[in-house]
Amino acid sequence: MANNILQYGHVYAWGREHGRKTMSMRFAYKYPYFHICDTKHHNFATYVFAKYAAKWGLIPTVTFSDDEAQNRRNEDIMQQKRMLVVTGWEAHWYDLFLKYKAEILALFAFHEDIEEKVKILGDSLNLGVHIRRGDYATFYDGKFFYSDEQYVGVIRRFLALHPDKKVRVFICGNDPKLDKDYYWRELSACEVVFPDGNPGEDLCLLSHCDYLMGAPSTFSLVAAMYHDRPLYWIMDADAPLHDNSFGYFDDLFQHIL
Repeated sequence: MANNILQYGHVYAWGREHGRKTMSMRFAYKYPYFHICDTKHHNFATYVFAKYAAKWGLIPTVTFSDDEAQNRRNEDIMQQKRMLVVTGWEAHWYDLFLKYKAEILALFAFHEDIEEKVKILGDSLNLGVHIRRGDYATFYDGKFFYSDEQYVGVIRRFLALHPDKKVRVFICGNDPKLDKDYYWRELSACEVVFPDGNPGEDLCLLSHCDYLMGAPSTFSLVAAMYHDRPLYWIMDADAPLHDNSFGYFDDLFQHIL
């Protein structure tokens, strides 16, 4: 979902700069959590039309990859054609994304019922932790597939940076077998919450936390984008943690693995 938000954000920004209307295939039917899903052309009928028109060659498709020369040719085609499908994770226009970032955030504003459900109350310092398992067992040969012990270690180092604060830790992730009792037991010095929401609710909740951390993932990255929250991508689970270990979206989104 987060990958698709970023991918469409780039294409939307290119379209805005060049006076072209755009729509997202994914947010026409798959992820119903955002304002964009209620906008013109974002519906299942448009999705079906675009999907099969591209499949049958009625409209062209350009695919962005690591081939820079081909990507330049793709952009030439985008300039020439009034209707086409853009695919590929390498469709990047970083400067344009930042130029139209406020509009992109408005498109991906959460529905009000989601905002109400995940509202964070109280005077705690809220830390959002995204635990990525699943496909990370093989991603980069499992380099970022961290254990519960490693996540607890990083959280403890965060607590040590804020000894005078009451910290509440919200833990979201994609591991249905996460040992919650272990976290509650090992992090008894703070309040630990497992929201167990749907992807939209988890993303929204993380976006409201004061600090974010997790294995390098676009999910935590997009969460950080909403309110410009400091994000610590755990590149080494045993590394020391400092205030300057945290980065911000405008820089990090240009260095996705």
